[in-house]
Parts: sequence; structure tokens; C-alpha cells
Amino acid sequence: MHRPLTAILADDHAIMREGVKLLIGAMENVSVVAEAAEGETLLKVVRDTKADLLVLDLGMPGVSGVPFIAEIRELAPRLKIVVLTANIEPRTVRLALEFGANAYLTKDGDPEELGAAIEALRQGGTYLARTVRFAVSEPDRSRMPDAQEIISPVPLTQRERQILLLVAQGMTARETAERLGISQATARKHRENLMRKLDLHSTAELTAYAVRLGLPTG
Repeated sequence: MHRPLTAILADDHAIMREGVKLLIGAMENVSVVAEAAEGETLLKVVRDTKADLLVLDLGMPGVSGVPFIAEIRELAPRLKIVVLTANIEPRTVRLALEFGANAYLTKDGDPEELGAAIEALRQGGTYLARTVRFAVSEPDRSRMPDAQEIISPVPLTQRERQILLLVAQGMTARETAERLGISQATARKHRENLMRKLDLHSTAELTAYAVRLGLPTG
């Protein structure tokens, strides 16, 4: 017989919480012990409730998206986190796993997958909804390729290679700045300097140059 598990439900829609509660109520040795409808309340509940499992909607008020998982993980390292969301974007799925989610389910998926996910977590595994499993099998465009691999007819510095890679992936100055840990102004300056060095006059031309070098595009 399985050891009883306790669960926290976190979703800002009461009807979703009630639906998940009904599903969990039909499972053997799993019970809901707390609920939350926004981020701050959830953090308090996680601190005060020694639950085994959290079913988490990343779209709740007060939740900073995928990085919020890391906040929960710091408070409760042993808590099993099941993301239940409408978001099936591959990068979000991969990031959720990287930040510490144990399972990723979609709100339009088969309700039976919740039980399958909980069973997988009991066994020490992870679980991905069938509709998002493609996210871990397709190339990870969120991971920055090795800039050293770029061979350009015009010699480029390491930073210039990094900028070229991110431009090819369609990243904005803000996204480039976040990825490289620099300011947006610095990211824009690097891009302008790279275009000047290559005698190019637009982002489209810079992207085309990256394509000619065989770089992956977003």
C-alpha cells in the first residue's frame, strides 16, 4: 500500500481547483490539505504546510512565471511540483524542468494524466503530458550553442559570436541582455558594432549572414 500523500492546489480559478480536487479525491492515498489563489499566499502555505505535492498554475497573480518554481524549491526542497498550465511552448516546458518542476501537465490534456504523474512521482520519476513531450525531443533553441564553433570569413571576437548567435535566434536587445548578463544599451552597442564590422545595415541582413554561416535560427 502506498504511503498517503498530501497536496497543495495553487490556481486562481476556483473552478479549476474544484475540478482538480475531485480528481485527487478519487485517488487512493492522496488528499488535498491546502489551497492558494495567488503567489504570496502560496509561499506562506508552502512554508506552513508540510505537504508532499504541489499542483501549480504558473499563470496565477503574484507568480513570476517559471522562475517562481525556484522560489518554491528553496522553501521546500523535497516538495514534488506538478505544473498544470495552458502553456505548451517548448521553451517554457524545458525551463520549468530546469527550475525544478517534477511534472508538467496541460489544462487541455487527459484528466487521467494527473494520476499518472502522481504515480510517476511516487516512484521517484518525472512526468510530461503527452502534448508536450515533443518539447524535450526537439532541438533546444533556448540553449546557446557554442560560439567557438562559428567560422566567419571576418574574424569575430567571442562576444561578437555570441551576439550573432542570439540575433540568428531572433532575440531582442532585452532578451540578449538577459541571456548575456549585460545591459540593453550594451547589447544594442554590440549589435551595432558587429553590423559595422560586417558592413551590414539591418538586423535582417545580420540574420541572413548568420544563416549563410549555418547557424540555427529561431
